[in-house]
Amino acid sequence: MIITVVSDVLGEENNGTTIAAMNLIRFLKERGHTVRVLCSDQDRKDEEGYFVVPNRSLGKFLDKYVKKVGVTLSKPQEDIVRAALDGVDHVHSILPFALGKMALKVAKETGIPFTAGFHMQAQNFTSYFKMNNSRLLNKAIYKYIYKGFYKDVDGIHYPTEFIKNVFERNIKRETNGYVISNGVHAYVQRRECEKPEALKDKTVILSTGRYAREKSQDVLIKAVAKSKYKNSIRLILAGLGLKEKKYKKLAKKLGVDAEFAFYSRTEIIDVLNYADLYVHPAEFELEGISCLEAVACGKLTIVSDSKQSATKEFAVDEKCIFKNRNVKSLTALIEYWIENPAERALYEEKYLRSAKTYAQDECMRRMEEMIFEIGAKKKQIKK
Repeated sequence: MIITVVSDVLGEENNGTTIAAMNLIRFLKERGHTVRVLCSDQDRKDEEGYFVVPNRSLGKFLDKYVKKVGVTLSKPQEDIVRAALDGVDHVHSILPFALGKMALKVAKETGIPFTAGFHMQAQNFTSYFKMNNSRLLNKAIYKYIYKGFYKDVDGIHYPTEFIKNVFERNIKRETNGYVISNGVHAYVQRRECEKPEALKDKTVILSTGRYAREKSQDVLIKAVAKSKYKNSIRLILAGLGLKEKKYKKLAKKLGVDAEFAFYSRTEIIDVLNYADLYVHPAEFELEGISCLEAVACGKLTIVSDSKQSATKEFAVDEKCIFKNRNVKSLTALIEYWIENPAERALYEEKYLRSAKTYAQDECMRRMEEMIFEIGAKKKQIKK
């Protein structure tokens, strides 16, 4: 097949959206499909199979802000979009933004089967304006993207049952949805990895994710600060983001030994393997690939019980779940698992066994099946 993957946001693999897109692109190519990629990543302009539209400018101030968040925005150019879709058998859009919308318009005109991923929560936007608890605003966003995009696609890929239920509950409709995890790559696995010499006598706690309000790294910093083991803990917050200066200042003020660093995709697996605990404190999380990677390495993984996060589904039982944004609850869990290394080892085995469900090759195979199934249904309708 000839398949076009549309991604309004594509760049370095330092965010879940780009990682999901590139995993699918690589898998489809490995399966022998011809894959075209429609995006605005200017670094890929000369790469074969890439159709690159210009970046959208929102003005100097907002452009700077968007760059800090770690993304670029696409400015659709119709001739490039039509070229990317010319003669293809299927189109899959990662996001419901402007580039995806134009691709959908062209696909509808030409009768090309079209699927779309659901890789965003309303709170990803509303939290930036501290309005994440506004049910009306969050519902309005879901209704807007449904009416403006998803109601016209042939099938929707949801990474978790959680986000499928959230979306359908807010729009008050059932959708033609396929629940398929984005999966964890085979290179993410448990392996022997010694702690750096400077950390030999430390309990290493790792958390991975963009420094942002909804990721709740501030709760983790405060929880470590409250712990009686504070002076023997090294907290590693791996990521990038707008809240970096604020969180560094908080850690310094509370006397927490914290490292803020961005690691490559391979480097972070070493850190995962020598860490003693992994904590994912996010209040809003559609899937949480970084959390799944910790599970795949057999790491004792502590997650929030937030009703707006899918990661609680990954916990093997209640002993690994703390009350959302509750510092005291998180501190108690961290101390419990530091004090019970033998039980921790048993739980690590439980996590390792549970990871088999999220093997990326199997997840991507199901994505391919979705594409085949949608195409077959479209042909039947045409007949």
